[in-house]
Amino acid sequence: MSLKDLLDLSNDSSLSGQKWHVLRQSIVKRLLSTGNATIAELGAELQSSVPTVTKAVNELLTEDYIVDMGKITNSGGRRPSLYSINPTCAYFLGIEVGRSSMSIGLQNIKSEFVSIELGISFILENTQDSLLEFCHLINSFVDDTAVDRQMIVGACINLSGRINSMEGFSYNFFFSENRPLYEIISEQLGLPVRLENDTRAMAFGEYRKGVVDEEQNVIYLNYGWGVAIGIITDGNLYYGKSGYSGEFGHSNIFDNGILCQCGKTGCLETEISGWSLVNQFKEAIKEGKQSKIVLDENSNSLQHYTIINGALQYEDSLCVELISKQSEKMGRYLSMILNIFNPELLVIGGDFSILGGYVLLPIQSALKKYSLGLVNRDVKLKKSSLGLRAGVIGACCVVKEKMLHSVFIATNS
Repeated sequence: MSLKDLLDLSNDSSLSGQKWHVLRQSIVKRLLSTGNATIAELGAELQSSVPTVTKAVNELLTEDYIVDMGKITNSGGRRPSLYSINPTCAYFLGIEVGRSSMSIGLQNIKSEFVSIELGISFILENTQDSLLEFCHLINSFVDDTAVDRQMIVGACINLSGRINSMEGFSYNFFFSENRPLYEIISEQLGLPVRLENDTRAMAFGEYRKGVVDEEQNVIYLNYGWGVAIGIITDGNLYYGKSGYSGEFGHSNIFDNGILCQCGKTGCLETEISGWSLVNQFKEAIKEGKQSKIVLDENSNSLQHYTIINGALQYEDSLCVELISKQSEKMGRYLSMILNIFNPELLVIGGDFSILGGYVLLPIQSALKKYSLGLVNRDVKLKKSSLGLRAGVIGACCVVKEKMLHSVFIATNS
């Protein structure tokens, strides 16, 4: 029996069988959520007798769900044993998909990476061949680990754009068959699969394992090639009715006539994003401005990473100027988000976050200028601490969260 089976409903329909199953579940969930414990501590917290908890713990030890960490020191009498979840009893697979690369990580039940590979070369296209290559890369990664595939509880795949996690559809990529994408990928991987919006997964990763402390109401800004926000309210991810919340970059802000990637004009992304930064840089060079970044004949190959690196590594004046102007605008429109949600914490993540003060200072200045004073006083501004691993960590956290609440697969949600 896998850990997921243990955390699902019991096959024993008798009252005594159900109670025993719930006790075993409760012990495992307690050790998963708050860490190591003695039998006495488990009995007190679960309101069960020491002999009963001892019997359940012994069963879980035999089945390798938990491990004995050894005796601990106490003030007198017999020293009790400390029990912990077995880190090898379950694994979570997280996949972050970008435009030109992907990252994959495999974590054990204690959220420790067994294997992680960032920046795997992969071109994301809405084709069957791209989908098959995507699945092949994931299978190769799993095969290269020493982990039995049957011990992997499931995989969470982060994609940008409109993702309906409840039904398992992606409406921007791999939308070629009239059935849920999670089903197609699950068949290829031989694993349960959940789809998640990339920004929402990053936000959850930051909430669980990153810069978030005690805050329960958090806005996460994914500032990269595109722009989106992840929303956490009262400690829970906010999805909206169908999972499309957070499309901040496609808010109609500007009367500039610039066509956005979504097909509409004047979206926030048309002037504040990685792809708009590339266009602004090219235009500035045409106007005769100087830069250490030299465009080749195929200027279409220019990426926003190059301009970010120009500011960070070379302190290139044009790169710094364009990024600072964008970030000041970003702060201005983020002030609307602050006024609407009144969060405790605003986290700046995504590709631009590595720029530190070049981005944070203009945003902070604009927030003070444009948001309500009382709202601005409530919010802290922090840079993401997970960096390029945020999406993979968030994906693994999503798998673990859904397993604990027994709603991992979309059809079981």
